[in-house]
Amino acid sequence: MQTIAFVLFGYLSGSVLYARIFSRLFGKEEMIEKSKDKNPGTANAFMYGGFWCGVLTLICDIGKGFLPVWLYLRLHQGMQQEMLDMAFVLAAPVVGHVFPIFYKGRGGKGIAVTFGSMLGLFPLWQPAVILAVYFIFFSTVLRISPHYYRTLAAYFCSLYTILTRLGIMPVSVGFVIITVAVCIRMFVSVEEKGKLKVKLLWMH
Repeated sequence: MQTIAFVLFGYLSGSVLYARIFSRLFGKEEMIEKSKDKNPGTANAFMYGGFWCGVLTLICDIGKGFLPVWLYLRLHQGMQQEMLDMAFVLAAPVVGHVFPIFYKGRGGKGIAVTFGSMLGLFPLWQPAVILAVYFIFFSTVLRISPHYYRTLAAYFCSLYTILTRLGIMPVSVGFVIITVAVCIRMFVSVEEKGKLKVKLLWMH
């Protein structure tokens, strides 16, 4: 029952789309609809809502993933290999953001929330760093564009690394669920996918 409560807490926490909340507070109610991908996330909050709208959205999107995971681990004095329940707690905020109950399932891509959930595993820092490194790598050294393909590449490579190198079952299962949810959201997105382009850092 405790795990179910935390999964529900995480899902409901994820279902709060702060980009929409802060866009209203800053008088930018139409910013999501005006964006190219119609995504109620951090990137559009920055681009169309302004600096403070973006910062507040980023903090809250990370926080809504971080808090349920962090509290669950504090309650259980850390994570053990056999804690498969942890996988569902880890994934719940991302699933909530991607398929929010408060917005009829029309959510965001879940990138900031994924980082929040991964950071909630602290002192286990590797999952968050793995995801960050791949995003940076595919944004700079081996630049993949548009962002749609970059996101898929970062998640799939992170998933492979977490499964093969980290070896922590709850994290592995949780990240599988997260990757599936994010990919489904990406595939049904209304944004124009565009043509895949891959360039090395030194190529112009």
